[in-house]
Amino acid sequence: MFAKCGSLDDARRVFDDMSERERDLASWTAIICGTIHMGKGIEALFLFNTMRLEGKRPDSVVMAALLPACGRLEARKTGMSLQGCALKSGFLRDLFVSNALVDMYCKFGDTDEAYSVFCGMLCKDDVSWRTLIAGYSQNSQYKKSLELYLEMLNVGVKPSAVVIASVLPAIGKLNLSEQGKVMHCFVLKQGFDFDVVVASALMDMYSNCGLISEMGILLNLWLDWDVMIWNSAISGYANSENQDLALGAFRQMCKSRFKPNSVTLLSIIPICTKTGALKQGMEVHCHAIRNGLVTSVSVSNSLIDMYCKRGYLRLGVNLFDHMNEKDIVSYNTLISAYGFHGYGNKALLLFDEMKSLSITPTKSTFVGLLSACSHAGLVNNGWSIYRSMISDYGINPNMEHYTCMVDMLGRAGLINGACNFVRTMPDEPDCNVLGCLLAACRNHNVEGPADLLGDEILRDKFGDSGYHVLMSNIYASSEKWKDASRARSLIKEKGLRKKPGNSWIQVGNCTHVFDARDTSHLDFFKIEQVLEVLFAEMKGCCVVDPCLFVP
Repeated sequence: MFAKCGSLDDARRVFDDMSERERDLASWTAIICGTIHMGKGIEALFLFNTMRLEGKRPDSVVMAALLPACGRLEARKTGMSLQGCALKSGFLRDLFVSNALVDMYCKFGDTDEAYSVFCGMLCKDDVSWRTLIAGYSQNSQYKKSLELYLEMLNVGVKPSAVVIASVLPAIGKLNLSEQGKVMHCFVLKQGFDFDVVVASALMDMYSNCGLISEMGILLNLWLDWDVMIWNSAISGYANSENQDLALGAFRQMCKSRFKPNSVTLLSIIPICTKTGALKQGMEVHCHAIRNGLVTSVSVSNSLIDMYCKRGYLRLGVNLFDHMNEKDIVSYNTLISAYGFHGYGNKALLLFDEMKSLSITPTKSTFVGLLSACSHAGLVNNGWSIYRSMISDYGINPNMEHYTCMVDMLGRAGLINGACNFVRTMPDEPDCNVLGCLLAACRNHNVEGPADLLGDEILRDKFGDSGYHVLMSNIYASSEKWKDASRARSLIKEKGLRKKPGNSWIQVGNCTHVFDARDTSHLDFFKIEQVLEVLFAEMKGCCVVDPCLFVP
């Protein structure tokens, strides 16, 4: 009773007061399932081990509860051990245990093994199909998700609202707008549109297909339903880079009877970061403080990222210092920020703090550290961290790590060292690695490696026009005019386009974005007229200093 009511501490107190003889299978099952329900998977596994040590054999209910928990914890070895235990106990024929196994392997990202378990099931229900369909979608295998849904229809299984909510993301990600509209009609016929989860999935589908106006219509129809509807709309606007609509929906939501939760803030804060809307970002921060959402580690991490990327490192550090709970993302975010702002030594000190707290670094941690060493010129520290990553933590470097190392050596003027590093790489360098080397050659006026990279460019290795321009500038600085002209002409021959720069300005609550040479803005001609007036006034007020003339 206590466990089902969410009073896990009371349930545990009653359970601990029971003698070993009084603890039967039912009591063990109740406490383990209740612990899992409260999101405490590790504690549930500990209880399971204790139960086994006391000589109690688990039933299929315990197994079906523990297997998905292993998936959430990414405890693959433990999950496979439980699978072996279920096999010995004859539970694999149990439908609930088989469904739990499919769910576990999907959470591990091993959809092939999940499909193998699925195919071996003698009996499948709606949960079996929807678990694998959702598993494919969650692992970005959208085509397989849709194919499995069609297979389910072919065998005569009628889809439920949960199945529809699982397959809609696949339709959106595959940009199948016509099929999505057909699915919407099916939803209406079946009356599934009154299901909040299905409604939210429909909005996500339309936003992924780029049908923002349709999503807006659905928001107006369903805005009084649930906070999930608002979150889907804000997330959809954000993903389609409609910042003004996202911020507008957020303000509208604040005035409604539904108040933004941590999920809402995790969609809106990155928009403020990307557009530089610091004022709006600080308003979101105030809302988080007033509503107790700043205690969410993910929300605090997102706020730290916003402040640091907008140049307010001190505010980001202050927020980090006041966090009651920090995770690896918290440390990675601040380490990267220190590196970006040139405080390499502070990034290293923060890494030492991580190690003292026994927080295991990830690949992203070392990307941030190597980047910090690169910007601060800490070459010896960078080499030490690179070796430690491989030998002490067993992390194999990827292209991001290689890029940071080449950038670090190149910035320090160690061009030969950077070239040797590239030659000894176990993988073929990508354009980012070679691009860093090319930029280093340009900055330090070294021609040899640059000429070799020029050949790489001519062989279509680089698909970025920026590298062609950089190569052209290197040739021009050496007065190799023919090579410089050839590098420029290849941009047109290969059909490469330089990504235009853009700028934006906020007027009230509206952000106006301007791309280079873009004339699509609604008030373009008015802006052009005002600019002509300003230029004319500037010319009229221009006073030339006579000292600039040479007699």
